Amino acid sequence: MFEGVDLDVPAGGLLAAHGPAGSGRTSLLLALAGRMRLSGGAVRVGGHVLPAEGRRVRAAVAIARAAPAVALEGRLRVKEVMAERRLTGGGVTERRIREAFEAVGIAPRGTDLIEDLDPVDALLLATALALAECPGALVVDDVDDGLPPEAHDRAWQALDRVRDSGPTVLAGCVRMPPPAPGLVALSLPRRSRDRLPAETVPADRLPAAGTAVPRKDADT
Repeated sequence: MFEGVDLDVPAGGLLAAHGPAGSGRTSLLLALAGRMRLSGGAVRVGGHVLPAEGRRVRAAVAIARAAPAVALEGRLRVKEVMAERRLTGGGVTERRIREAFEAVGIAPRGTDLIEDLDPVDALLLATALALAECPGALVVDDVDDGLPPEAHDRAWQALDRVRDSGPTVLAGCVRMPPPAPGLVALSLPRRSRDRLPAETVPADRLPAAGTAVPRKDADT
């Protein structure tokens, strides 16, 4: 899926892994979140090393969006995904969700269907729900997917506020975001056909290497 990655994201930083479809962006983010096993390389997340401490890494890293594995169900209403997060997210409360909405700059109506939301509002809703879990790091993929050019700045400014509120943000996108303090940009090229595996490779044999460091005070 990806190889030859060498990076260091400081606590409270913002990673922007950018590249075209097929470059391994989503796989990289899932690997850094402890959701995809590596066949080589070393990953340290907030003092925890993968894969030996995968459970601790998964507890410290929340995933807002990494389709198709993680995405909000379009047929649900905002109030329904909020209720679901309160049930499934450890310690998530109505107050935490509302504070997260304020942090990313949205005020969705509870009766709105997810599929009817503006693309940037849907992105920020998913981000806010993950932020309400108070993670050490937060993964959000396809930041610029479906967004008109005028919405890009709003999305990245919201993610910048998210990291200011605590977690390290690990983001995936097609286009590189505008320069910002603390931004770590990683360019991932599309893999040519001769570099792709001849057959499907099991998740526990995927190659990768890298480092992501969420805030240690949020580790569990």
